[in-house]
Amino acid sequence: MQARGRITRFDHEYNYQSEMKSTSGNSAVIVLTTISASADAAAFARTLVSERLAACVNLLPPMRSIYRWNEAIEENLEQQVVIKTTEERVAAIETRLRELHPYELPEFLIVDASASAPYLAWIGTSVAAT
Repeated sequence: MQARGRITRFDHEYNYQSEMKSTSGNSAVIVLTTISASADAAAFARTLVSERLAACVNLLPPMRSIYRWNEAIEENLEQQVVIKTTEERVAAIETRLRELHPYELPEFLIVDASASAPYLAWIGTSVAAT
């Protein structure tokens, strides 16, 4: 099944070819990390947003993570942290995350994201220096 690239939603027709272009030139990215379920993930998220490194941070419910660390199989409760920002802010987020994060080697995955032009503008405004 081939996508048409246009859908009608309520009273607005979205054209994905034009709506997903950023007016500011910034590309949206999602940065993923995990943090221990016992850590203050909300304070971590609040810091990233208040310092204008992230437009939004989602904290998912605790989950069980099983992974290899120092040649042992580990199992811990963690929270997935979803950070919405611009490509331009990734280096600053990585620096700050390493300062704040309690792990020796925190997860730091960057996922390119497409978004509507208004949402991209909101992200750009939210992380812009004042």
